[in-house]
Parts: sequence; C-alpha cells; structure tokens
Amino acid sequence: MTRLNDALDSARDWFLERRQYQEQSTGSLTGRMISIAALWIGVLLIGGGFALDRVLSEAITRNFDAQLEYVLTAMIGSAEIGPDGEVRFNRPLGDQRFLEPYSGLYWQVSAQGHEPFRSRSLWDRALRQGELHFGQPLQVADSDEFAGEPLRVLDREVRLPGAPTEWRFQVAASRVGLNDQIAVLRQTLVRSFAILGLGLLILAALQATYGLWPLRSLRRAVAAISSGRSSRIDAKLPNEVRPLVEELNDLLAHNERQAEEARRHAGNLAHGLKTPLTVLMNEATANSTELADTVIRTATAMRRQVDHHLARARAVGRRANAQARAEIWPSLKAVERAVTRMHRHVTIDITGDQHAIAHVERQDLDEILGNLIENAAKYGRGRVFVTVVRVASNPLASRKIDLVEILIEDDGPGIPAAERGKLFERGARLDTGKPGTGLGLAIVRDVVDLYSGTISLEESEDLGGLQVRVQLPAAN
Repeated sequence: MTRLNDALDSARDWFLERRQYQEQSTGSLTGRMISIAALWIGVLLIGGGFALDRVLSEAITRNFDAQLEYVLTAMIGSAEIGPDGEVRFNRPLGDQRFLEPYSGLYWQVSAQGHEPFRSRSLWDRALRQGELHFGQPLQVADSDEFAGEPLRVLDREVRLPGAPTEWRFQVAASRVGLNDQIAVLRQTLVRSFAILGLGLLILAALQATYGLWPLRSLRRAVAAISSGRSSRIDAKLPNEVRPLVEELNDLLAHNERQAEEARRHAGNLAHGLKTPLTVLMNEATANSTELADTVIRTATAMRRQVDHHLARARAVGRRANAQARAEIWPSLKAVERAVTRMHRHVTIDITGDQHAIAHVERQDLDEILGNLIENAAKYGRGRVFVTVVRVASNPLASRKIDLVEILIEDDGPGIPAAERGKLFERGARLDTGKPGTGLGLAIVRDVVDLYSGTISLEESEDLGGLQVRVQLPAAN
C-alpha cells in the first residue's frame, strides 16, 4: 500500500511539473518554423496551382476553339447561294463525323425566313440560334441545349454574295473530350503539387531540425554546467549562436567572481573582527582597569571594518543593474558644494566635458568623487583641480569600450611613488595627524574595480601635489 501511494504521489508530481512546464512554455521553435513554412508553402502552391490550372485550361480551350474556328472558316469559304436562294456548299466538309448521327461534331447554317441547313450528324435536332449579333466577328459560348451532351458553339453572321439577308454559320462540338482533358490536367496538377508540397515540408522540417540543432547542443552544455560536470560552454557552435555563448560564459564568469568576492570579503570581515573580539575577550577575562577604553577603541575599529564591507556589498548589489548611468558633471558640482562647506579655504576648479556619462550608479559615483575630492581638499594647501575627459578605447583591446577619465589634482606635498600603492590598503594612512579611518581610498578602489574601471596615483604637473586618475566605462 505504501509503494502504491508513493507511485501515485510521483505520478501526480510529474503531472503537475509537466502542466507547469506547458503553461510557462510558448511552444516549440521547430514547430513554429515548420508551421510557418507549411503555411507559406500551402499559399504558394495553391496560388501557383490555381494560376497554372487557369493558364493550361485556357490554352487547351483555345486550341479546341481554334479547331472549331478552322471548320467554321471552311464552311463560310465553301458556302454559296443556290438558284433557289438557299445556302449550299460547293465542296463537302472533310470531317467524317459530320455524316455520323450524334457524333459530337455538328454544323448548321440558318437565316431569317429560311429553313436551317444542318449537318447529317444533327439528325433530328437543331442548334439553338439565339439572338442575332450583327457586326461581331465571332461568338463563342457553352451550351447545354442537348441533354447529357454539353456543347462548345461557335457562330458568325455573314452576308454572302447575292444574298439579301445575313446568314448565321454555327459549328458545335461536344465538350466531353475537352472536359476530360482538363480533368486529367487538374488531376496531374493536384498530384504533382501535393508531392511537391510534401517534399517541401519534409525539407523545411529537416532544415528547421538541422538549423536548430545547435540550440540542443547549447541546452546540453547548460545542463552539464547545472550538474557540475562543466564550468563553461566550450561546444563549437555557429556564428549566430556564438555571441549568446560568449554572453553566457561572461555571465558565468561574473557569477564566479561575485561568489569569490563574497567568500573573500566574508573571510576578510571574519578575520578583521576576530582580532578585536579576541582583544575584548582577553581584557574582559583579565578584569583590566582599561576595559572601557579598550572597548571604545576596539568597537571603533570593528565599525570601520563593518562600514567598509557594507559599502562594498551595496556597490556589488547596485552593479547588477546593467542600465546604470550617471552624469559626471552634476555629481561633481554636488560634491564641490559639500566639500567647500567643510573646507572653506579650498578652491575647487572643474573643467572638461560637461556632458560625460559613465556606466555607474549615481550613489557610487558620489562616493568615489566625494572621497577623492575631500582627500585632495584635506591634504592640499587650498587648491583642487578636476578635469573630465572622454577617452577612446584601445583599438588593440578585445572589447572596445570608451572611457570617461576624471583627473583630481591638489597642491599638497604629494606622495612618493614607492608609498602610493600602500594607500589602497584598508586602514593605511600616511598622515596620522588628521582625522580619518584610512578606508576611503580602499573603498574607492573596490567600487571602481566593481565597474571594471581603473584608478591610479600620479604626480600633478600643474599643482605639484597628488594627481588621482580614475577611468570608468562611458555610456552613450
């Protein structure tokens, strides 16, 4: 009983998963391509078959009419008015069927006030004369006047020499043979176009299956990544799919970097808090008289560590937005107003491209510029010079991305080249006489790295102090 319940539960779960998959799916690409091909092939074949049927049917009918017109012309050419005023032929018509009763080929000559002159094949029947149509060279019509024998009738009004009236010459032939030819033609067309359509559908199915086969390879590669058997998509795929594969590989690499960053920073945070906690534990265990001062000092250090990692975590979260855009100039003006309020003796000059836009969140851009300009104002002698320029990408680079370059210069004492790299370490400070945590440049470096930018420390040629060069990806 338990096994039966387990089997029923498994079947129900499979049904629910299948139903959910069908509700989320929009159909098969192969099915779509084959359906579109079938619809288009059907429209073309039906339209082409109809047009070809019309052309060939009319060609057969014109040939049939041409034969009857030849007979009608021969009739008119051999007709003359006899002494009794009636029409007669000075030579017999060549077709033997005119002499056989109900043979399917007939002629008749008639005029108002005269008995119709008929072929022997008509026997006891006569062709319907209809209305007169003087002045028209030839009339062609279908007729059902004979039961069970549809006719094709050609007639013409002619005034013979010496005749006071118009004579109507008519020649008729059974349409049975003509209809049979058209039926055979249409049957051949239907069969031929049906085979052609089936062949085209098979070709479209093969083309769709073969054309979309790389997507199945891509699905297997993604499944291999999900199962842990692979970390990248290395399958050889067509050029149309390669950009998608490259983007997927970049996304996988990005996720790996994020995971590695998270592990590293979690470890850094744990390591950074481990020592202060050990100090607190030792002071508390030893009942030190300086416990209060130790707690304050250690808590301050722990807060700096937490603030640093929280700032980086916020930047990582905001970087996930690929549409991040920030205008450089408004951010610079906002930072200038804030820094000049705190350091009233400092003059900040801003120049360069006022329309530059970077691929970065505005909050992160404010944090970068705020830290750098505040440091320049704090450690300089009163002058800060900021330049914004747009730099073209390196033509030799694999990915050509334009950059926005921001140069921040001060007139301070500068920093020796050998000590510049130390400033990017957490807590590093060369001037301990001024307040600060030593985390500013480390946070700036981390945030710039998150946006695939660069930051470097150089010597200012104009002011003689430190020059900070920041490059961020440009947005159009």
